[in-house]
Amino acid sequence: MLIAVDAVGGDFFPGNPVLGAVEATKEFSDIEVLLTGPRDLIETELKSVDYDTGKIHILHAPEIIGMEESPSSAIKNKRNSSIVTGISALKQGECSAFVSAGNTGVLLAASMFLLGKLEGVLRPTIASIYPTVKGTSLLVDAGANLELKSDMYLQFAKMSQIFAAEIMGIENPTVGLLNVGEEPEKGTELHKEVYERLSKLDNFAGNVEGKDILYGKADVYLTDGYTGNILLKYGESIPDILAHMLKTTMTKKGVDEESQKFVFKMLSETLNSFNYEHVGGVPFLGVDGVSLVGHGGSSVTAIKNMIRNASECVKHDVNQKIVSSLNN
Repeated sequence: MLIAVDAVGGDFFPGNPVLGAVEATKEFSDIEVLLTGPRDLIETELKSVDYDTGKIHILHAPEIIGMEESPSSAIKNKRNSSIVTGISALKQGECSAFVSAGNTGVLLAASMFLLGKLEGVLRPTIASIYPTVKGTSLLVDAGANLELKSDMYLQFAKMSQIFAAEIMGIENPTVGLLNVGEEPEKGTELHKEVYERLSKLDNFAGNVEGKDILYGKADVYLTDGYTGNILLKYGESIPDILAHMLKTTMTKKGVDEESQKFVFKMLSETLNSFNYEHVGGVPFLGVDGVSLVGHGGSSVTAIKNMIRNASECVKHDVNQKIVSSLNN
């Protein structure tokens, strides 16, 4: 299986994307990688590592899209960029999936514009893994659609259940609606309408309050992209904030260096599920192709795992199952 990888996406390009791609080809025997980006940058990076030349390929794309560029401008003015070139290759069937740690807005726009939507899909959505004490849940929408209509909530629930079952390995995943209270009559008129519609789904867990999110009350948390993106970035900040607070407290209490190291080791292991490296990347559910986006600061391990996740989406026919679910 050939997976296209944005070699100049993220904060640490081309090093991390290229090295992550090499690691993926070494760890997963059925994966080959098509690196998209300036050929000279990619070839220079590859000189520093040992790799199977039969599994690493280059698709020259001389233009680089910055993390702050607007989606419309980037797609219009940088048609030879790594993202547009990679998504175009996916559209033409030259690869099975595309992954990037680059500009999320540009990747979403390119995926929607060049790949289009799956049959029956109103709007694609970003599904993000969210850690809980019971394991991992799925947070949808994580930033693609700031406002939702009731039909979109229902579609996102169905698409998310398929991803949770097929890729996350959750049997009969439950869906919860993020709200200001557990009762059906809580929230805005839209939330009340959505609650009524979701209640007809199998495995609807009802409303979920903020205090229950980290306890894993549901396998899928549904919300609008505005709230979801705030919640996602809040969760990402938890490990660093706790480490900072612990450091300050232990310093004030005069805790010795060895004891501090032990405490931080325990903290790191406890919060391991918050580490985005294990997730790698998350998909744009609903686009007519497998397109995943990763954290801008993605490490080599994160890139490798994003490539793995993309291959799993292809193997499990996630898109075909989404179409079947929405049209039944």
